[in-house]
Amino acid sequence: MGSVPSEPPRRRLVRRLTQLYGGLALYGVSSALLVSAGLGMEPWGVLHQGLARRSGLTIGEVTIAVGVVVLLLWIPLRQRPGLGTVSNVFAVGLAMDATLAVLPATHALWARIALMAGGVVLNGLATGLYIAARFGPGPRDGLMTGLHARTGRSIRLLRTCIEVAVVVAGFLLGGTVGVGTVLYALAIGPLAQLFLRLCAVPASPRGGTVVAAGTPRRAILRR
Repeated sequence: MGSVPSEPPRRRLVRRLTQLYGGLALYGVSSALLVSAGLGMEPWGVLHQGLARRSGLTIGEVTIAVGVVVLLLWIPLRQRPGLGTVSNVFAVGLAMDATLAVLPATHALWARIALMAGGVVLNGLATGLYIAARFGPGPRDGLMTGLHARTGRSIRLLRTCIEVAVVVAGFLLGGTVGVGTVLYALAIGPLAQLFLRLCAVPASPRGGTVVAAGTPRRAILRR
């Protein structure tokens, strides 16, 4: 049997760009669903929500501002941003505010649970899409990998410390911590791993792959 022909470079680039911006937009939508559910945000979302309540800015505006600040922290860590990194800073926050502007208020518990579950699953899909596009990590992930490179500490330890810190800070500022936060923490790893495999870009003509199906779990970096 002959080998399966690889996808043409131009088509592959279009697919990667579509995955990148589609994934970032869906990430913003998923975060907006978690806000609307009111049952707990993802770790960085708790911080963004708390800052939004204190500052009077929209949560999307705060998301962008925090992304810019975190990206500036890359400079001493000698991290190099990619197209996906810069796009992440702006696209997620804009998509969040746009989605929240059209979402109706939800009061029934069953509807809020559905929004929460849908937000978590959609976030996993969004993560798989934009990471598989491989245009660079999100600013928060680059902070973690940069600290790993500079300190030698494990990815797991650094991720845990960073996310615990942002959850605590966000909670103290008024962000929502709840069952959605716990569900997200438990489900996002397996969901992102699943969707990363499903969204993997085909092999390049040079014989490499853009994202291998067996990507280690530590490569599943959320924003």
